[in-house]
Amino acid sequence: MRLVDGVRQLWADLSAQRLRTILTVLGITWGTVAVVVLLAFSVGLERQTIKRFHGLGDRIVVLFGGRTVLPYAGFREGRTIRLREADARILARQIPDITMISPEYSTRAVPIRRGPNGVSPNITGIHPVYGEMRNIFPMPGGRFINDRDQEERRRVVFLGDEVAGVLFGDADPVGEQVRIGDSPFTVIGVLQPKIQNSSYNSRDEDRVFIPASTHAAIFGSRFVSNLVYRTADASRTEAVEARVYEVLGRKYRFNPRDEDALDLWDTAEWERMFGFLFLGFKVFFAIVGSFTLSVGGIGVANIMYIVVHERTREIGIKRSVGATRRSILWQFLAESALIVALGAALGVLVSTGIVKAMSLLPMQESMQETVGTPVISLQVAAVTMALLALVAMLAGLLPARRAAALDPVECLRY
Repeated sequence: MRLVDGVRQLWADLSAQRLRTILTVLGITWGTVAVVVLLAFSVGLERQTIKRFHGLGDRIVVLFGGRTVLPYAGFREGRTIRLREADARILARQIPDITMISPEYSTRAVPIRRGPNGVSPNITGIHPVYGEMRNIFPMPGGRFINDRDQEERRRVVFLGDEVAGVLFGDADPVGEQVRIGDSPFTVIGVLQPKIQNSSYNSRDEDRVFIPASTHAAIFGSRFVSNLVYRTADASRTEAVEARVYEVLGRKYRFNPRDEDALDLWDTAEWERMFGFLFLGFKVFFAIVGSFTLSVGGIGVANIMYIVVHERTREIGIKRSVGATRRSILWQFLAESALIVALGAALGVLVSTGIVKAMSLLPMQESMQETVGTPVISLQVAAVTMALLALVAMLAGLLPARRAAALDPVECLRY
């Protein structure tokens, strides 16, 4: 019953100064909208960037040959290290933490044609496991390179979706013949369109993939362009990298501490760097939004000081009939918290509407692929609620403490 009476008293006190209360609530509302919308755009941008980054692959390391800069075992510096397909088997055998590995041949030596249509894409020779590592998925009705294709040196080809569009238009390419140079190949699948914001030879949509054994037989390549591998745990990539230098250093006779002898691109490390970058973005947006929210908090503190001043005699009467300092303190803290809560609820509703409207806007596809769609996540909600709680406490605490510290005799004389 006491709680119900307290709520009624709160509402009556706020209703007595309706216009002032409404303006203060709107200040909190605007600050909440600023925080939520800015953080929602930050989360949307982060998710879209990670999605685009995973178009390259998930937790993969791309290994290239390099050039030595340190002399070693009688060999001078400046030697070029060129990798071979057998190196993939050696690394897989000697480094148990490498769970998947594929050599990668690349060439643009010949065009690929179908009738009058032709294009000169990157012709890539790989092992079947490459598709899983690089997130290459076929469209329904097709497949990727398999083990029998590799073992039997089959002349089969998997087309990037852009290449398929140039050669076949809207027709289904699966089962049809194309010519790579003068050799006929059967199309076994087409790449399912994906977002990819990085690459090291060319985008997958502009490539064609054939078995590594077929590539080596047709083009006579002695050296691979690079190796691609995945470790069992992303936290083990640095240890695996050291072992890669040791194993290949023994084979090619270079110093394992010669970092330039090999060139490694650890995508997991890049993803961690992006994570720190976006954490900085979120902190920045939260600070910017909190400045706007603090203006609303100043408004709450201001109105509470005025309320304390106007109700000085009331405070004296309550103290004289037995109200404690704590009850006075909690009364004014509750009033400030109610104002903040009303503004926060309205702000969340407005923010949700803005975010929903932004997701429905006919944005250009390229722009949406770049910045993503704003999202109100649990993380955004948690940060917003924490800031609102801080504002409510700071805005109400000082006026409430002032009210609780008033002398009841002086209040009755007011």
